[in-house]
Amino acid sequence: MKASAFAYARATSLANALELLATHGDKARVLSGGQSLIPAMNLRLVSPELIVDIGDLGELRGIAVKGETLVIGALTRHADLLKSSHIVKCAPLLAAAVAHVAHPAIRNRGTIGGSLAQADPASELPACMLALGATIVVRGKGGERRIAAEEFFTGIYETKLGPQDLLVAIEVPVASPGSAHFFQEFARRHGDYAIVGLAAQVMQQGDRFADLRLGFFAVGDTPVLAKAAAAMLTGVAITPELLAEASAALASELDPHEDQQATPAMRRHLARVLLARCLATLLNRPDLQSGAGV
Repeated sequence: MKASAFAYARATSLANALELLATHGDKARVLSGGQSLIPAMNLRLVSPELIVDIGDLGELRGIAVKGETLVIGALTRHADLLKSSHIVKCAPLLAAAVAHVAHPAIRNRGTIGGSLAQADPASELPACMLALGATIVVRGKGGERRIAAEEFFTGIYETKLGPQDLLVAIEVPVASPGSAHFFQEFARRHGDYAIVGLAAQVMQQGDRFADLRLGFFAVGDTPVLAKAAAAMLTGVAITPELLAEASAALASELDPHEDQQATPAMRRHLARVLLARCLATLLNRPDLQSGAGV
């Protein structure tokens, strides 16, 4: 199947792109890397009348550190994230996650802004944004606004972006001394869509967590920041019994779907396995591997 007929416009500037979106509204779709949009068009899942190609807008590309904030342009490609020393130093969780995004051909074309705007609940990067406490920078007819990642993802392939909005950058707090991260996913093979995954960012004080952010993906309509489970595990000595309680709380926070890869029960089980692995790894406590009641 091929895409239905559409018009094409290559934006010459950010202002020009916003003008095109303001004129055509929800009849237009933005093309950045095209790794999500083009397949959806070919399957007739979306049929825009106009494609606004922003691929030439160099002002939306790049990675920079500004004070205590890492700023990533929306058109920065996955491959560029992997090669960036700023990402490795300031957001190592993101560096770990990007290595799991699809395959090299996809990473060479796909962009971080495109991934976040697409809001696939099985994607790695949206969950990373939750774990990192990132801010999504959006421009539209009313000017620029910043949206916390926790509020940005609203449903399957749905975000706070309006039809006249353009995601222009992502702001991530620079990792502090004493912070650590964990990333792991279950997939049929490396590069395939995750069955379940976990992106975690933590502040550690000895054998306790001062802050723990658990971003699960492929477990519902949106990436999930597991607040109840994280709260139970913060500021206390973690025992296998406590982990079992937090694991039960986690299962109630998730609302996974059934598909050809897994049942909801299997996804909840795998999420609990990842939680146990995360804590065992971060605390160097192999005894916790069996403490989640899985």
